Amino acid sequence: MKIAVLSRNPKLYSTKRLMEAIKLRGHEGRVIDHLNCDIVMDEKGPTIYYKGEKLTNIDAVIPRIGASVTFYGTAVVRQFEMMKVFSAVDSLAITRSRDKLRSLQILSRSGIRMPKTAFTNFSKEDNKLMKHIGEAPVVIKLLEGTQGLGVMLAETEKAAKSVIEAFESLKTRVILQEFIKEAGGADIRAFVVNGKVVGAMKRQGKEGEFRSNLHRGGEANIIKLSPSEWSTALNAAKSMGLAIAGVDMLQSSRGPMVLEVNSSPGLEGIEKATGIDIAGKIIEYIELSVAKKNLPKDKVKA
Repeated sequence: MKIAVLSRNPKLYSTKRLMEAIKLRGHEGRVIDHLNCDIVMDEKGPTIYYKGEKLTNIDAVIPRIGASVTFYGTAVVRQFEMMKVFSAVDSLAITRSRDKLRSLQILSRSGIRMPKTAFTNFSKEDNKLMKHIGEAPVVIKLLEGTQGLGVMLAETEKAAKSVIEAFESLKTRVILQEFIKEAGGADIRAFVVNGKVVGAMKRQGKEGEFRSNLHRGGEANIIKLSPSEWSTALNAAKSMGLAIAGVDMLQSSRGPMVLEVNSSPGLEGIEKATGIDIAGKIIEYIELSVAKKNLPKDKVKA
């Protein structure tokens, strides 16, 4: 098979590991910068040109779309899908996951346990959002934040009010979220591939830091999920329509709570913490999916 990794940087750990796994399993791999793709449509059908070259005979793509280029990146993925090229992650699912508010709405509708979250239109009414969440401390998140950026902890109601007012004055949207104190600055990342949890790690924030992101100096160690954590991770990925996902959860006194479902989870932290060949699991999933896609309809199992 010819498999393209849609990535802006071939030197990134995740991109390199995927390319290694592609070659190790006997396939032909190629890194394509999605921002250098031209999308062309006419009566002959959809096509993609990459640096002037018309892309043909690609069997599958693995999207590694950064949050800052979601619009164009998903347009490229969608064009590949229109060309009947298998995508390891569905373009619509990427779009869903990148919209923080929409993703929380989907998880809530699906009955996935999460910290209580509130969002409102710009309002000068004092403490309007706080009344929905309850007592401080509360977590305040920018809707556009990633990797722990744009996430703040307001220790008091007065502090929360000041932060909300500051962002409202800048016409910047925020959500308020219940603070789960018993999580102790740690969370769980469960890596889901094709309806299975293939690896899980517990990330602990550095001392004095309530965010556990590895990009913010956190540490990661392998963890065995409880049955409840295992099922929550699978249900969260399924509700978002993601065959490949990093599901971030908090351990609370009320059970596991989902914080976020990532459609482009990094491989470095999870592979180093668990020692599991996650990249190989992804290529194995692509092999099975492309083989099933190419079977005659009467041979495909329901």
